[in-house]
Amino acid sequence: MDQYHRIPFAIAGEGEETPGAPPQATPPPSGPLQALERLGQTQVPDVDSDLYCITIIGQIEGHIVLPPQNKTTKYEHVIPQLVAAEQNDKVKGVLIVLNTVGGDVEAGLAIAEMIATLTKPTVTLVLGGGHSIGVPIAVAGQYSFIAESATMTIHPIRLTGMVIGAPASWEYLERMQERVVRFVVDHSKISEAQFRELMMKTGELARDIGTTVVGKDAVRYGLIDEIGGIGRALGKLREMVDAAATRQPPPGKPVIQ
Repeated sequence: MDQYHRIPFAIAGEGEETPGAPPQATPPPSGPLQALERLGQTQVPDVDSDLYCITIIGQIEGHIVLPPQNKTTKYEHVIPQLVAAEQNDKVKGVLIVLNTVGGDVEAGLAIAEMIATLTKPTVTLVLGGGHSIGVPIAVAGQYSFIAESATMTIHPIRLTGMVIGAPASWEYLERMQERVVRFVVDHSKISEAQFRELMMKTGELARDIGTTVVGKDAVRYGLIDEIGGIGRALGKLREMVDAAATRQPPPGKPVIQ
């Protein structure tokens, strides 16, 4: 007797499922979304508006993939979008919206440098929070806004994983910290002494060292230019785009098309 028993089945009609067959999977995305999910690349933004918006939310993911339950922003997805926006003649201005807890230092600085070196008008808007390495990204735009209820946490860099107990480890950490401090000071109105004082303050955070700055205080310290929401940010970006369109090129220099 055959030790295997055949499982009877009937041919399913249209719209019916075959008994014992696995459920139909959702078809994979196609077009730009497929390229974004699989390769971290995107086509040149095809938008109706001349203002392009990029969101940076959750935790900024660097060279190590975070657990799937974490809400993350992958830097290999953001950088191609910034490059595409820079190349697209239809895009006249870029809005960066942040609600991030921070994340990988090098990935955050890479995104911040990309935003700071765009030739098109850029406005950043902090909604909810722009913490940790999100601070350099928040100040990277040509003009910055923060919601009145939003906060920004400023603290020293932390290292995870194995740390060698040697002077070289401290020097490496100090050099990384200097890169962050220098970028923030160069792209905002806060002084280096004030920023370091906020970064090294004790007693403000229960289990850490640093300071949590609320919206109006971020403007008072010079980190952010103005308090406002999405309407103010888009309005300011439109003003900057219109001003750039009416600005004449310097005499004697060719116009690059």
